[in-house]
Amino acid sequence: MIAQPCGVPGRPDRPLLVHPSELQNRTVGTRLGQASLIHALAHIEANAINLALDIVWRFANLPQTFYRDWFRIAQEEAMHFELLAAHLATLGHAYGDFPAHDGLWDMAARTCDDVLARLALVPRTLEARGLDATPAIQHKLVSVGDRHGAQMLDIILRDEIGHVAAGNHWYARICAERGLNPLRTYAELAVRYAAPILKGPFNLPARRAAGFTEAELGALCGTQSMVS
Repeated sequence: MIAQPCGVPGRPDRPLLVHPSELQNRTVGTRLGQASLIHALAHIEANAINLALDIVWRFANLPQTFYRDWFRIAQEEAMHFELLAAHLATLGHAYGDFPAHDGLWDMAARTCDDVLARLALVPRTLEARGLDATPAIQHKLVSVGDRHGAQMLDIILRDEIGHVAAGNHWYARICAERGLNPLRTYAELAVRYAAPILKGPFNLPARRAAGFTEAELGALCGTQSMVS
Protein backbone atom coordinates (compact mmCIF):
# COMPACT_ATOMS: atom_id res chain seq x y z
CA MET A 1 0.00 0.00 0.00
CA ILE A 2 1.22 3.52 -0.81
CA ALA A 3 1.74 5.59 2.33
CA GLN A 4 -0.44 8.63 2.90
CA PRO A 5 1.65 11.69 1.96
CA CYS A 6 2.12 14.51 4.43
CA GLY A 7 0.09 17.61 3.71
CA VAL A 8 -1.24 18.16 0.21
CA PRO A 9 1.21 17.17 -2.56
CA GLY A 10 1.88 19.95 -5.01
CA ARG A 11 0.49 22.70 -2.78
CA PRO A 12 2.62 25.85 -2.58
CA ASP A 13 3.14 27.89 0.57
CA ARG A 14 0.79 30.56 -0.76
CA PRO A 15 -2.01 31.54 -0.90
CA LEU A 16 -2.92 31.93 2.76
CA LEU A 17 -5.92 29.67 3.43
CA VAL A 18 -8.69 31.14 5.58
CA HIS A 19 -12.31 30.42 6.44
CA PRO A 20 -14.66 31.62 3.64
CA SER A 21 -16.16 34.19 6.03
CA GLU A 22 -12.75 35.88 6.29
CA LEU A 23 -12.45 36.55 2.57
CA GLN A 24 -12.97 40.16 1.54
CA ASN A 25 -15.86 40.86 -0.80
CA ARG A 26 -14.23 43.13 -3.38
CA THR A 27 -16.23 44.71 -6.15
CA VAL A 28 -15.22 43.54 -9.61
CA GLY A 29 -15.52 47.14 -10.77
CA THR A 30 -12.08 47.88 -9.32
CA ARG A 31 -8.83 46.51 -10.72
CA LEU A 32 -8.08 44.92 -7.36
CA GLY A 33 -11.52 43.30 -7.28
CA GLN A 34 -11.11 42.00 -10.81
CA ALA A 35 -7.73 40.50 -9.91
CA SER A 36 -9.23 38.96 -6.77
CA LEU A 37 -11.94 37.27 -8.84
CA ILE A 38 -9.44 35.85 -11.35
CA HIS A 39 -7.28 34.69 -8.43
CA ALA A 40 -10.26 32.86 -6.88
CA LEU A 41 -10.85 31.07 -10.19
CA ALA A 42 -7.16 30.17 -10.45
CA HIS A 43 -7.30 28.74 -6.93
CA ILE A 44 -10.21 26.50 -7.92
CA GLU A 45 -8.22 25.20 -10.88
CA ALA A 46 -5.11 24.64 -8.74
CA ASN A 47 -7.20 22.53 -6.37
CA ALA A 48 -8.78 20.71 -9.29
CA ILE A 49 -5.35 19.53 -10.49
CA ASN A 50 -4.70 17.97 -7.08
CA LEU A 51 -8.20 16.49 -6.93
CA ALA A 52 -7.84 14.73 -10.28
CA LEU A 53 -4.42 13.34 -9.40
CA ASP A 54 -5.53 12.34 -5.90
CA ILE A 55 -8.37 10.19 -7.24
CA VAL A 56 -5.85 8.40 -9.47
CA TRP A 57 -3.44 7.34 -6.73
CA ARG A 58 -5.90 6.92 -3.86
CA PHE A 59 -8.39 4.41 -5.25
CA ALA A 60 -7.10 1.07 -6.55
CA ASN A 61 -8.53 -1.73 -8.70
CA LEU A 62 -10.56 0.40 -11.07
CA PRO A 63 -10.52 0.10 -14.88
CA GLN A 64 -7.60 1.60 -16.77
CA THR A 65 -10.05 3.94 -18.51
CA PHE A 66 -10.88 5.43 -15.10
CA TYR A 67 -7.25 6.40 -14.53
CA ARG A 68 -6.83 7.70 -18.08
CA ASP A 69 -9.91 9.90 -17.68
CA TRP A 70 -8.59 11.55 -14.53
CA PHE A 71 -5.05 11.98 -15.88
CA ARG A 72 -6.54 13.78 -18.88
CA ILE A 73 -8.66 15.91 -16.57
CA ALA A 74 -5.60 16.84 -14.50
CA GLN A 75 -3.84 18.02 -17.67
CA GLU A 76 -6.83 20.15 -18.67
CA GLU A 77 -7.11 21.64 -15.19
CA ALA A 78 -3.42 22.56 -15.38
CA MET A 79 -4.05 24.32 -18.69
CA HIS A 80 -6.95 26.24 -17.12
CA PHE A 81 -4.71 27.30 -14.23
CA GLU A 82 -2.03 28.53 -16.63
CA LEU A 83 -4.58 30.56 -18.59
CA LEU A 84 -5.88 32.23 -15.45
CA ALA A 85 -2.43 32.79 -13.95
CA ALA A 86 -1.29 34.47 -17.15
CA HIS A 87 -4.36 36.69 -17.15
CA LEU A 88 -3.80 37.51 -13.49
CA ALA A 89 -0.29 38.66 -14.38
CA THR A 90 -1.74 41.21 -16.81
CA LEU A 91 -3.58 42.67 -13.80
CA GLY A 92 -0.34 43.04 -11.86
CA HIS A 93 -0.73 40.03 -9.58
CA ALA A 94 0.37 36.42 -9.21
CA TYR A 95 -1.22 33.33 -7.75
CA GLY A 96 -0.81 33.50 -3.98
CA ASP A 97 -1.27 37.26 -3.72
CA PHE A 98 -4.78 36.92 -2.24
CA PRO A 99 -6.08 34.64 0.54
CA ALA A 100 -8.29 31.73 -0.44
CA HIS A 101 -10.40 29.02 1.19
CA ASP A 102 -10.02 25.25 1.06
CA GLY A 103 -13.59 24.03 0.57
CA LEU A 104 -12.84 21.79 -2.40
CA TRP A 105 -9.97 20.01 -0.69
CA ASP A 106 -11.89 19.70 2.58
CA MET A 107 -14.49 17.58 0.80
CA ALA A 108 -11.76 15.53 -0.87
CA ALA A 109 -10.33 14.76 2.56
CA ARG A 110 -13.75 13.81 3.91
CA THR A 111 -14.37 11.38 1.04
CA CYS A 112 -10.95 9.70 1.08
CA ASP A 113 -12.49 6.41 2.25
CA ASP A 114 -14.84 5.73 -0.68
CA VAL A 115 -14.47 6.42 -4.39
CA LEU A 116 -18.26 6.55 -4.79
CA ALA A 117 -18.54 9.32 -2.20
CA ARG A 118 -15.66 11.17 -3.86
CA LEU A 119 -17.35 11.02 -7.28
CA ALA A 120 -20.73 12.01 -5.87
CA LEU A 121 -19.58 14.98 -3.84
CA VAL A 122 -16.56 16.43 -5.64
CA PRO A 123 -17.06 16.37 -9.44
CA ARG A 124 -20.85 15.91 -9.29
CA THR A 125 -21.48 18.47 -6.52
CA LEU A 126 -18.75 21.01 -5.88
CA GLU A 127 -17.21 21.09 -9.35
CA ALA A 128 -20.64 21.03 -10.98
CA ARG A 129 -21.36 24.29 -9.16
CA GLY A 130 -18.85 25.84 -11.55
CA LEU A 131 -21.21 25.04 -14.40
CA ASP A 132 -23.91 27.06 -12.63
CA ALA A 133 -21.66 29.96 -11.63
CA THR A 134 -19.77 30.52 -14.88
CA PRO A 135 -22.41 32.52 -16.84
CA ALA A 136 -22.79 35.05 -14.00
CA ILE A 137 -19.01 35.40 -13.65
CA GLN A 138 -18.69 35.95 -17.39
CA HIS A 139 -21.33 38.67 -17.19
CA LYS A 140 -19.37 40.39 -14.41
CA LEU A 141 -16.17 40.31 -16.43
CA VAL A 142 -17.82 41.63 -19.58
CA SER A 143 -19.44 44.41 -17.50
CA VAL A 144 -15.97 45.74 -16.61
CA GLY A 145 -14.58 45.30 -20.12
CA ASP A 146 -12.69 42.05 -19.50
CA ARG A 147 -13.79 40.19 -22.62
CA HIS A 148 -10.59 38.15 -22.65
CA GLY A 149 -11.37 36.80 -19.19
CA ALA A 150 -14.92 35.95 -20.26
CA GLN A 151 -13.62 34.14 -23.35
CA MET A 152 -11.23 32.09 -21.23
CA LEU A 153 -14.21 30.95 -19.22
CA ASP A 154 -15.82 29.68 -22.44
CA ILE A 155 -12.87 27.29 -22.77
CA ILE A 156 -12.98 26.33 -19.12
CA LEU A 157 -16.75 25.76 -19.13
CA ARG A 158 -16.47 23.52 -22.20
CA ASP A 159 -13.83 21.37 -20.52
CA GLU A 160 -15.54 21.36 -17.14
CA ILE A 161 -18.69 19.93 -18.70
CA GLY A 162 -16.51 17.01 -19.75
CA HIS A 163 -14.99 16.69 -16.29
CA VAL A 164 -18.38 16.59 -14.59
CA ALA A 165 -19.51 14.12 -17.28
CA ALA A 166 -16.65 11.83 -16.26
CA GLY A 167 -17.79 12.07 -12.66
CA ASN A 168 -21.35 11.23 -13.70
CA HIS A 169 -20.23 8.30 -15.83
CA TRP A 170 -18.13 6.67 -13.14
CA TYR A 171 -20.64 7.41 -10.39
CA ALA A 172 -23.42 5.71 -12.37
CA ARG A 173 -21.18 2.78 -13.26
CA ILE A 174 -20.05 2.13 -9.69
CA CYS A 175 -23.62 2.50 -8.40
CA ALA A 176 -24.68 -0.14 -10.93
CA GLU A 177 -21.82 -2.45 -9.90
CA ARG A 178 -22.81 -2.12 -6.24
CA GLY A 179 -26.53 -2.50 -6.97
CA LEU A 180 -27.33 0.97 -5.64
CA ASN A 181 -30.03 3.44 -6.66
CA PRO A 182 -28.11 6.56 -7.82
CA LEU A 183 -30.66 9.10 -6.58
CA ARG A 184 -31.16 7.52 -3.17
CA THR A 185 -27.43 6.90 -2.76
CA TYR A 186 -26.58 10.50 -3.62
CA ALA A 187 -29.02 11.79 -1.01
CA GLU A 188 -27.55 9.45 1.61
CA LEU A 189 -23.95 10.40 0.78
CA ALA A 190 -24.77 14.13 0.83
CA VAL A 191 -26.07 13.78 4.39
CA ARG A 192 -23.32 11.42 5.59
CA TYR A 193 -20.50 13.65 4.37
CA ALA A 194 -22.21 16.99 5.14
CA ALA A 195 -22.26 18.21 1.56
CA PRO A 196 -23.49 21.77 1.00
CA ILE A 197 -27.15 22.21 0.13
CA LEU A 198 -27.27 23.32 -3.49
CA LYS A 199 -29.37 26.33 -4.42
CA GLY A 200 -30.26 27.74 -7.83
CA PRO A 201 -30.10 29.16 -10.31
CA PHE A 202 -28.78 26.07 -12.06
CA ASN A 203 -27.23 25.93 -15.52
CA LEU A 204 -29.52 23.15 -16.71
CA PRO A 205 -28.25 23.01 -20.32
CA ALA A 206 -24.67 22.58 -19.09
CA ARG A 207 -25.75 20.02 -16.51
CA ARG A 208 -27.63 18.04 -19.17
CA ALA A 209 -24.56 18.17 -21.41
CA ALA A 210 -22.54 16.82 -18.46
CA GLY A 211 -24.82 13.79 -18.20
CA PHE A 212 -27.16 14.59 -15.32
CA THR A 213 -30.43 12.72 -15.84
CA GLU A 214 -33.80 14.42 -15.84
CA ALA A 215 -34.58 12.63 -12.57
CA GLU A 216 -31.40 14.07 -11.01
CA LEU A 217 -32.21 17.55 -12.30
CA GLY A 218 -35.74 17.23 -10.97
CA ALA A 219 -34.37 16.31 -7.55
CA LEU A 220 -31.92 19.20 -7.71
CA CYS A 221 -34.65 21.70 -8.56
CA GLY A 222 -37.06 20.25 -6.00
CA THR A 223 -39.54 18.87 -8.49
CA GLN A 224 -38.76 15.22 -7.74
CA SER A 225 -37.82 13.33 -4.61
CA MET A 226 -34.14 12.50 -4.16
CA VAL A 227 -35.14 9.07 -2.86
CA SER A 228 -37.47 7.99 -5.63
